[in-house]
Amino acid sequence: MIKQGDIAMIVLVTAISLVVAYLVSGVLINSPDSRSTPVEIAIPISAEFAEPDPEIFNDNAINPTELIKIGDANTTSPFQGN
Repeated sequence: MIKQGDIAMIVLVTAISLVVAYLVSGVLINSPDSRSTPVEIAIPISAEFAEPDPEIFNDNAINPTELIKIGDANTTSPFQGN
């Protein structure tokens, strides 16, 4: 049987646990006012485009998309042993 003293002890331990949990949560969990974080503001994209450097982009520059052929090899299977 549960005695009246046992019920009082359970109520007391529960009350103390609630007070301790409330105090600990107040220390560990920040208030909503202190949760703000400063962020950088994004620079808007402009529709203007600067002209490329004429020293690099000119008519005498090397074209990297041009096909470069080395030698006179006209074989269709280059890895076949001859």
